[in-house]
Amino acid sequence: MSSNGSIKVYLADDSLQIRQRVNALLAGQQMDIVGEGATPGTCIEGILNSQPDVVVLDVQLEGGTGLQVLKAVKSADPEVAFVVFSNNSAPAYRKRYLGEGAVRFLDKSTEFDQLAQAVATAGRRSVH
Repeated sequence: MSSNGSIKVYLADDSLQIRQRVNALLAGQQMDIVGEGATPGTCIEGILNSQPDVVVLDVQLEGGTGLQVLKAVKSADPEVAFVVFSNNSAPAYRKRYLGEGAVRFLDKSTEFDQLAQAVATAGRRSVH
C-alpha cells in the first residue's frame, strides 16, 4: 500500500476501453493505477516492476492468457492479490483461476459494479 493509504492497482486487460473504464472507476476510490498492459509479457514485467497490491486480470489477453500472468507473478511475488475480471466466466474458468490463487472472479457483464469493492477487499488483505 502506498504511503498515502491508497491501494496500488495494475490493470491487465487486452481492451483499452475496459482499462479506461476500470481506471475511471477505481481512481475515485483511493486507488492508484500503477500500470497497465495488454499482453502476458508486458503485464508480468509491469507487475513485477510496479509491485501493485492488486492486479485486475482478464482471462483473455493479446497473444496469451491471464493464467500465464497469474502463475508467473504468483511464483515470483506471492503477496500480489489478483481479482479476475472477465467476460469468460464459465465455472471451469472460475475454478481454474481461483484454484491458482486469485482472490475473486467477477463477470464484466454482470458484476462491473462490484469491482471497486473486490479490489479494495483484496488490497486490504495483501497489506501487512
